[in-house]
Amino acid sequence: MAPNPGILSEWPWRPLGNFKYLLLAPFVVHSTYSFMTKGKEERDLFEFLIFPFMLWRVLHNQMWISVSRYIIAKGTKRIVDRGINFELVDFESNWDDEIMLNGIAFYVLNKMMLYFGGSPFPLWRKGGVIVTILLHLGPLEFTHYWWHRLMHLPYFYTRYHYHHHAFIASESNNASVTSFLEVASFYMIFGIPLLGMVLTGTGSIIVIYGYITLFEFLNGAGHCNFEVTPKWLFSKFRPFMFTSSFHALHHTQFWTNYSLFLPFYDYIYGTYDKSSDIIYETSVKRPEESPDVAHLTHLTTADSIYHLQFGFLTLAAEPQSSKWHLKVLWPLTCLSVIFIRMCGRAFISERNTFKKLKLQSWVVPRYNKQYFAQKQRGDINKLIEDAILEADKKGAKAMSLGLMNQQEDLNRNGELYIQRHPQLKVKVVDGSSLAAAVVLNSIPAETKQVVLRGKLDKVADAIASALCQKGIQVVTLREDEFEKLKHIDKSESNVVLSHAFDQTVWPVGNGLTEKEQMKASKGTIFIPFSQFPPKEVRKDCYYHTTPSMMAPKSFQNLHSCENWLPRRAISASRVAGIVHALEGWNHGFLPLPIPT
Repeated sequence: MAPNPGILSEWPWRPLGNFKYLLLAPFVVHSTYSFMTKGKEERDLFEFLIFPFMLWRVLHNQMWISVSRYIIAKGTKRIVDRGINFELVDFESNWDDEIMLNGIAFYVLNKMMLYFGGSPFPLWRKGGVIVTILLHLGPLEFTHYWWHRLMHLPYFYTRYHYHHHAFIASESNNASVTSFLEVASFYMIFGIPLLGMVLTGTGSIIVIYGYITLFEFLNGAGHCNFEVTPKWLFSKFRPFMFTSSFHALHHTQFWTNYSLFLPFYDYIYGTYDKSSDIIYETSVKRPEESPDVAHLTHLTTADSIYHLQFGFLTLAAEPQSSKWHLKVLWPLTCLSVIFIRMCGRAFISERNTFKKLKLQSWVVPRYNKQYFAQKQRGDINKLIEDAILEADKKGAKAMSLGLMNQQEDLNRNGELYIQRHPQLKVKVVDGSSLAAAVVLNSIPAETKQVVLRGKLDKVADAIASALCQKGIQVVTLREDEFEKLKHIDKSESNVVLSHAFDQTVWPVGNGLTEKEQMKASKGTIFIPFSQFPPKEVRKDCYYHTTPSMMAPKSFQNLHSCENWLPRRAISASRVAGIVHALEGWNHGFLPLPIPT
């Protein structure tokens, strides 16, 4: 929101939310029906392709978002180090509004052209290419330069253009985020080449849609925050060569580099930032970044790829859950599964900073189901081992193992890799001690009894041991679990086998059944100690998240949720790696007992 919103700064369909897409329905239905029912000579292919072209623009923007976020996370050729946050993601969630407006404008203007005696656009006319190039390099670039300077005057900036500069760190989709009236006024400039083609009779479908695609590609390059322009091209065509660094400086300095794709006008009128070349040279040479701490997680379900930071913006910024509309993307999901299966190494998904530490999240390209398959374990262990060795080679201080990468029956909570490579300098952290501490701290102070249920692992043992030391009875529902736990109870009275369900605090792990949940008392608090949350089947009970902690404000560039955790929540295993690096501990596993 602008500090002083002007008239028509808000998009008119904003109150509709996602129902705004229904505004396109009459145009799409009419164009499709006309194309299917009219004869070959009467069909308007341009109108019929407007909606598919809108979908292409959405896909094109998404590709820019995914590629730029991945490359920025790696650090290669990154321009601005400042991160983004959830507020920016929410602010930019309407980046497709401009695409909607473009589609509606095309539908209406095309009908008007035909009404006043115009002919439908043919597929191709080479004359349109010449007209477009001349009108873009001349009138459009010149007019845009002065229009852009006008938008930076206080009156217009605070009312309209502020939307575009609300956050210094830009993303490729930021190119489309601005106020409604500003986009409408910009269309009058952008329409110069299109109007020129109409008036000269040189317009064609390929040239119009191709010009917009090229325009959008360069616009994405200007906001992607990594240097796209190769050095050989820059050196040959400077000062006419547009670079990502050129426009990134406009977003950090505000009063320089106003040109669209032709910096020549900034040279002429004295607004060219002299540091543009220096920033370009620095960015283009910037190598891949080495982390101080790496967190190794993995994919969970086939559509979990969309929830990664370089996936869909709005999905990544919300806790992971099953979405019905993702099923529509099953062809793309199938392709991603095939691609993931071919990946032979972990890949980076996120970068953060905390104090002086550089943090990264890496993803093992395997899914939950593959971790349960006995035949896959050798392959998975190899991927995890390679990731640890890579982190060690890059000089990382710690690598934390998340989700099932730390399974006891897979690699003995990571100890397998330490035994294989005793010379490792990177500390392999499973976070089990911190996870146990988080669970213990979540148990109400007045608690006298708890039900411990689920697969018993080292975290469950640590919780049970600490509770027994505090004089809190640990109730088990199964005899085999009682036999496993009774050895930790020195008083021989705090671990109890019972079939009663009147306790209201349940630390639970994997294996908790729906039937057992239904037997719990009303108001029971389920506190997971496992990596995965239990299925919530009771509306009258309370479910904690899996062991996690909230990130402080100094934890930067956090704008995606970690699996099913809420915003700014970080899993205990991930926190443990950070703590190891901060404290400089030389061991990967904390000793017991664990303080709360």
